[in-house]
Amino acid sequence: MTKRIFRSTCFVAIAVLIACIVLIMGALYSYFSSVQMNQLHMQTALAAQGVNNEGLSYFDGLDISDYRITLVSPDGSVLYDCRADAGTMENHLKREEIQEALKNGEGESRRFSSTLSESSLYCAQKLNDGSVLRLSVAQKSIFTLVLGMSQPICVVLVVAIVLSLYLAYRLSKNIVRPLNELDLDDPLSNNDGYDELSPLLKRIDRQQKQLKRQANEMQKKQDEFTAITESMNEGLILLNPKGTIISINPAAAKLLDAGQFSKGKNILTVNRSLALQEVISDAVAGKSAEKIIELHERHYQVDASPVISDGAVGGIVLLLFDVTEKEDAEQLRREFTANVSHELKTPLHSISGYAEIIKSDLISPEDIKPFASKIYSEAQRMIQLVEDIINLSHLDEGADSMSFEDCDLYLMAQDTVANLSSEADASDITVTLSGDPAVIKGVPHMLSGIIYNLCDNAIKYNRPGGKVNIDIRDLASSAILSVRDTGIGIPPEHQNRIFERFYRVDKSHSKEVGGTGLGLSIVKHAAKIHGAKVSVESTPGEGTCISLEFPK
Repeated sequence: MTKRIFRSTCFVAIAVLIACIVLIMGALYSYFSSVQMNQLHMQTALAAQGVNNEGLSYFDGLDISDYRITLVSPDGSVLYDCRADAGTMENHLKREEIQEALKNGEGESRRFSSTLSESSLYCAQKLNDGSVLRLSVAQKSIFTLVLGMSQPICVVLVVAIVLSLYLAYRLSKNIVRPLNELDLDDPLSNNDGYDELSPLLKRIDRQQKQLKRQANEMQKKQDEFTAITESMNEGLILLNPKGTIISINPAAAKLLDAGQFSKGKNILTVNRSLALQEVISDAVAGKSAEKIIELHERHYQVDASPVISDGAVGGIVLLLFDVTEKEDAEQLRREFTANVSHELKTPLHSISGYAEIIKSDLISPEDIKPFASKIYSEAQRMIQLVEDIINLSHLDEGADSMSFEDCDLYLMAQDTVANLSSEADASDITVTLSGDPAVIKGVPHMLSGIIYNLCDNAIKYNRPGGKVNIDIRDLASSAILSVRDTGIGIPPEHQNRIFERFYRVDKSHSKEVGGTGLGLSIVKHAAKIHGAKVSVESTPGEGTCISLEFPK
């Protein structure tokens, strides 16, 4: 803007200067022409007086270089001319100044002289004898005048141009300075420049206030969004249609090992997972997609949703959340379903086979009782399996619907020893109980189930002549239940998995001793409900000790 004002001011100043010079030169030319004509009249009057007094002898020895003198008779013939031969000159009767002089006694004119080939001023005066004396002088042209004044004109032009440039520079700066000094954040506080700017400044002030309100609202929403996304456990990533990261919360950055300078980078440079690329491609195409990817040995579900704006994909939202427990639970469910189906299928096939033999009368009457005993045994096994599954289902639901009461672990252990005495005697196992009474808050049937399953396993997986010892310890802040046997023991590689459902260390031995494979799973879940810690110590061939520490 300053340059435009500067150029405009300079142009106007120079244009006005040139116009002034032209006008002044025109005025000077007119003035000098008038002065020259007056001088010509004066010279003509003096020459006429001389000719009237002296006649043609007046011209003898007369030396005039600037003026031309011509004497014309009343009939227009030239009697004398100082610059040409009078006899060769044409008749001057029709000349304007001659006719005017013959009529009025004096005349003048301005015209181009074909004889002298220049513009001239003419002045004529009638003499006493009726002849006309005419004086003429060459009239200087405007170019001659300008040429003669070229030096002062150039000086004036240079001074005027320099002065115009300086003044234009100062003027443009002064004009723009109030605009440059405006405080756009508060335009109404300092408006000493131009009153004409008041409407504009008021509008700017309104817009500034509106922009500030909008900026504050946007900042507030941004802060809320940042606070929410930073506190999320789920990963949240915003991408543009080209896959460049616009925003990424700390959880997502940690999961993808993106770092703090990942904004502005392409998501594929941060993580090259094929599943991630597929969901992003679907989102770019305008379709929502989801995939399961593995990060840091855990499973995460990636949901990609396109952001549609004006019918086109304007961005992509990626949400990553941990589904490891869900996946593990689904895997456990599939394994549990498969195991239950397998465990139920075996006794059902046995029952079906025995029943089919009896139905077909393929056995003698004395063999019916052993077959019926087999059917009964398999049915009991199925009943026990179903009961264990029901117990596990109740334990999976938690302890919200269960009532806790004071329970003495020692008394419960005594009842368990009594209930298992016949089974222990049949297996030639000695079961002993040691320790002190220990009262804790718990669910009675669950605690009884814990002791029963531990002792039952200790008897089943023992060797003839073996021992099982149940020890109860009452401490200040906890009670410890330990069941130790001298059985076959558990190899170290299996000790972490013995609490899984249907997991058996020695499947062939398990079939011999029976059982559902859910006893230790029930123990684990019941212990979890009571907040107890479970520990296992076992040496193959020497025995196993399983301990539970119940908080009081």
